[in-house]
This record gives sequence, C-alpha cells and structure tokens, in this order.
Amino acid sequence: MISRRRLVLASAIVAGGVAIGYRAMPRGNLPRKLPDSIPLAPGEVALTPYVVVDARGIAIIAPRAEMGQGIHTTLAALVAEELDVELAAVRVIHGPASEHYANEFMFGKRKFPDRVHRKPAQATIAQSSIRDAFVKMRRAGAAARHVLIQAAAARLGLEPDTLRTASGVVIAPDGQRLSYESLAEQASTSPVPQDLPLKPTAEWRLLGRSLPRVDMVAKCTGTAEYAMDVALPNLVFAAVKRNPSIDAPVVSMDASKAERMRGVERVVPIRDGAIVIATNTWYAMQAAERIQFEWASADYPDHIDGHREELQRALDREPYFVALDRGNVEAAPGPSAVTITGAYSVPYLSHATMEPLNATAWYREGRLDVWAGNQAPTLARRVAMRASGLERDQVHVHTTYMGGGFGRRFELYEVKEAVIAAMAMKGRPVRLTYSREEDLTHDAYRPMAAAEFRASVRDGVPVMLDLKLSSASLYGSGRRREHIVLNEPDKGTPRKDTHITMGATEQPYRISNHRVRAYLAERPLPVGWWRSVGESQNAYFMESIVDEIAVASGSDPLEMRLSMLEHEPSRAVLNAVAELSDWGRKLPRGHGRGLAYCLSSDAATAQIVEVRADREGVRLVRAWAAVDVGIALDPGNLESQVQGSLMFGLSAAIFGEVNVADGAVQERNFDTYPLLQMHHAPHVDVAILESGEEIFGAGECATATAAPALGNAIFAATGRRIRDLPFRRHVRFV
Repeated sequence: MISRRRLVLASAIVAGGVAIGYRAMPRGNLPRKLPDSIPLAPGEVALTPYVVVDARGIAIIAPRAEMGQGIHTTLAALVAEELDVELAAVRVIHGPASEHYANEFMFGKRKFPDRVHRKPAQATIAQSSIRDAFVKMRRAGAAARHVLIQAAAARLGLEPDTLRTASGVVIAPDGQRLSYESLAEQASTSPVPQDLPLKPTAEWRLLGRSLPRVDMVAKCTGTAEYAMDVALPNLVFAAVKRNPSIDAPVVSMDASKAERMRGVERVVPIRDGAIVIATNTWYAMQAAERIQFEWASADYPDHIDGHREELQRALDREPYFVALDRGNVEAAPGPSAVTITGAYSVPYLSHATMEPLNATAWYREGRLDVWAGNQAPTLARRVAMRASGLERDQVHVHTTYMGGGFGRRFELYEVKEAVIAAMAMKGRPVRLTYSREEDLTHDAYRPMAAAEFRASVRDGVPVMLDLKLSSASLYGSGRRREHIVLNEPDKGTPRKDTHITMGATEQPYRISNHRVRAYLAERPLPVGWWRSVGESQNAYFMESIVDEIAVASGSDPLEMRLSMLEHEPSRAVLNAVAELSDWGRKLPRGHGRGLAYCLSSDAATAQIVEVRADREGVRLVRAWAAVDVGIALDPGNLESQVQGSLMFGLSAAIFGEVNVADGAVQERNFDTYPLLQMHHAPHVDVAILESGEEIFGAGECATATAAPALGNAIFAATGRRIRDLPFRRHVRFV
C-alpha cells in the first residue's frame, strides 16, 4: 500500500515502460537510481507518477511548462484517454523536479546516440513535449486503469475481463459501479504488465478533438498562479541591478544611500551587481538605482558595429565545420547556367516575454523552496543547489504558470538570484522581480548571424548552392555553461554547435551540388535558445535564396520548390497552403505574395504572406500556413500554436533588433523594442495536415517561415530584395 507522506518513485513510467508496485529497470539510458519523489498529502495515493488520487478526485501530472501553448491540456488528455475519465473531471498539475519526467526525446539515445555523460533533463524545449509523451503518458493512463480494474475484480469476486470502465468508475455486469477514488489505495499494490495495449485511434474519445483548455478559466478569472502570485507569510521583495556591460564584474560599490531608503531591508552584493531586498518591489527597484557602482568593461565589442565586423571576419577564417557537402560546388555550372551571389544578415533578438523574469525563494529549517516559471525544473533545482550550497533532497522546485518562455526561462538567473536573496534572509521568503529594463538588457539573445551564398540555375533547375553561415555558439559563453550543461559530453568541453546550421542542412531539397559551412563568431553578447533556434535565421537565409533562384530562372516560386522536393509531407503542405490561399490568382495592384517552406523539427511547414505596398508604406494583408503534425491530437490548439508562432516570427522580422553602444544593450523597454500590434496583424488561416503514425510539434515552425515569407512578399510587391533584418529599417509598416 502506498500511503506514506512521500512516494519514492520505484513505481515509474520510464522510457516507455510501465512499472507499478515493483522495480523495473528503465529502457534507454536513464540513471538506474531514481531517488526523486512525488510529495503526497495525507489521504493521497499515487497509481503512477502521472496519476494521483485522493478524496477530491483524480489529478493528472503534466510535467512540462505551461507558458500559453496549451500543453497541459494535451498531456492530460493523453492520460485521461486511456484512464477512461473525462478531462473536465480531473485536476491538472505540474510535476515536481524529477528525472522520472525527463524529456527523453530530446536527451535520449535517439537524439544523442554517442553520448555517455548525458544528464537527463525535465525540459520543455524544441516542440518535443508531445513527441516525448505520446506513448509513455498513454501507458501511464492504461496502467492506472488496469490496476483499478484489478482492485475492483478482487473486491467484487469477479474476473477482470468481465468489468468495464467509463467516466472514472469501474462497472460490473450487474451495473454496480465503483469509483476510482474508492479503489485507489487497494489498486496501488497491484502489479501490472510492462506493455499494456493502448486504444486504437478509432476508439479515441478525447484525442483527435479540439478540447477546452484546462488552464483557460483560471487565466480568464485571474486565479491562475504565476510565481509572482505565490502568497507566503512575512514575504519580502527583491530587485537586481547589474553591470550594463553583460557579465562584466563590479569594480567597487557604495550602497549607503540605498540602505538608508525607506523600506530597504538589505543590500546583497553579487559578482556583477547587487540585489536589494525591501518591503515592496517598488522600494527595492528605486533603491537599486541609488547604488553607486564602478563597473568593469565588457569582454565583447562595445558597439554593435564591432559585432557585425566579427561575423564578417569569421566568414574569412577556416570553417568551424562543414555541415553538408554534396557533389562539387566548385565545378563550372555550364555556359547556359545563371549564377547569383549575395549576403544576408540578422540582428540579435530579445525574448521579450510579457511576464518579466521573477522567482520566489524561501529557506527555512534546512529546506529551500523555489517557485518559478521555468522550462527545466531539474536544471532549476541544480542552480538552486549551487547558489545555496544545499543538497538535492533539501531543494524543492515548484513550477508555476509563466507568461511566455520562448527559451528565455532556461537561463535561470532569476532562480539563482532569488536563492541568494533567500539565503541572506533566512526564514523569510523573498520574491525577486526583474524590472523590464533589467530583463531586456540582460537577456540571452538570439544570435546575430550572417550568410553568404553562391547559387547557379540551369534550364529552370537549381544545380548548385554554396552557403556560408556565421554565428556564435549557443554553448560558448561561461554564463551559459554555468547552468546549461546538458549538451556537453565531458565537463568543460562543449559539443560542436550544430545550431549554427540548423534549418539549412535538414531541408529535403534536391540540389546536386550543395555545400553548407559553419563559421564561428567570437566574443558575442550572451546568446541562447530562442523560439525555433537556428531555424529562425537559417530559414530566412535559405528561403530567401530559393526565392532569388526562382526569380533568376523565371520560375514560379511554388513550382520550383515542388520540383526540388521528393519528401511527400513537404509537397503536401506546399500544395495545401497554395490551395488555401488560391496561389496564382491575379492580385490587386500593389499587392504581392511571398512563399516560404521549412522542415522544422521534422514538421513540414509552408507559409504564404500577402502584403499591400503604396505611398503610405507596407501593410500586412493576410497570411496562410500549412503544417504536417503527423497526428493531430488537438486540432484547435494546434491551429492556435501555429497562429501564435507565425505572429511571433512576423513581429521579430519587422521590428526586432538589439543594439549595443558603450558596452550596453540599448533596447530597454517596449518603446525601443516594439512588438507587433493589432493594427499590423494580418488575418491568418491554418491547415493542419496528418501524414502518419509519428507525432511532430507545432509551437515553433511558423516562426521559422515568417521572415522569409514576408521578405519574399515585399519583393513581389515592390521589387525590393531586403537582405538584412529587421524589415522596418527599409520600409514603413502601416
């Protein structure tokens, strides 16, 4: 019987296997020791690590970050489908920090077959949540249903196969009904086979339908709990002030004026600034501005021009690595071929989440609790352990809702600083909140990147493409390696960073002579994962170049792409978006359409943007997108994800840029880092396609195709090819 306060997870769903009531070795490379636990309140019983039952009913643990993408709804539906419960009848909660909830799709052998020193992480990343959960969370539901039926059979003295389930009850042949809650404690002792059969698609009741979001009522009524909503006794508040030159240390500090200000409790020095703790957030932020600092200089160029120059210098050095080398790009293309050359560039980008970074920490009696919206609870725990000096079982991470992530909430500096503040205020909880200015000027930015290309087309067919890509490594800065060590096979030795070519080498275009080389830029701003990662710049480069090739050959951009692709899902999304938009019809004067395609984390994606250009400027008229998700578990939510990622990509392409002067980031708030507004936003139509048995994500793919589709549309409307972003530098948007 599992009724003690904490359930040690010897009963686990690991690597797609099911074990309840006995120890099973994981399939794959998860550690054999799994010491984490689910905290259980009195009267709670855990049937699997994903299903907890008490007198209030059933709770489903959805161990991925909910940041507006609706993931808790779909994850819960995976379990509820096999458990035979209604989604509206269950509570959905985020799981504790535990390797039991590791994202094995991203960090298992499938992704890193040569890895030995891998640390599994519980991470919400790269459109992978459903791909990781699709089998194992359904098996968790099937396992819980199995043991509940076994318990009912034992209680009633019947054979299990004479019983059925519906809406959270086990039903006997005579109509007698036993609720899951009444059977839970007895069920928790029952063994279960490893590989229970799962429902065939034809029997799905929840999956494959558009479901109401489980978080929507709480968010609409203001009752959803974010980290800034956590109510704790005797709470104090903190703000941080750091060197405007990111990561550079403090030379000297005089906090005497700040310490005398109203409400200030304490000023805590840190390497690159100070944390001010006060009786409210406003007092803390105001006091932080009164501290007198002497700052050290940045290690990167002190003006944005120096960063651009470094990208160009990198292109003149030896390649960092050759990502693709097919045929012979140096061979003469022939006398009838047309050869074009060009260069593209993109700026640094901020994540600019609506909710500023924040975290709440409370140290008392040898226990540290941290409440934070984060994308990797096991990493957050590791950061908190380092900052506090505490052991693993003393640190407890509570993952709340978050107002946007996009990769930003992997960096976890807010967790580190909240813990430092809590350790300085032992016994009192501390809520640390970044000002918008601190948030935007100390981000881990989307890298600045540059591309040079040479391409040849003969008789309407591309015969050669030589592409050089220059960018910083996402693993390169010490700031990132302090926390993000997931991708290092050996401590201190970063992996080759294939993000530099991500989105340029995986595309299934048939070009007989095709080379892609990566060049490593040095001394950048701190950079990190940003929505769609390398695809965000490389899809812009690739799809703009493909459009240039089509223009040079006099080909229709759609027909050229279809002629180059042998990948059927890719052809299908191109045909679908063409049909959705009525591609090829005559457009009104001044209108232009642009097409872009990308295989984004295996999800074939196509997008068309239509613009109108006149003397007032350029207006976004309409956009269409088609995405092959493999299996559409929740079509309505998938459509929303595609629309959101498309708008995110358009916003960045039109407005987004981060500049540096005197070592400091200049974009400090939304007046200088503007976002897409409603009057700019086009109407968006989405087609969701299904190609087979495998699941693909949809949360980032339309971000990758937004910039090239818009750039190609502007060219079609104006004849002007824009090769460096943001577009607002070159045209006015109305």
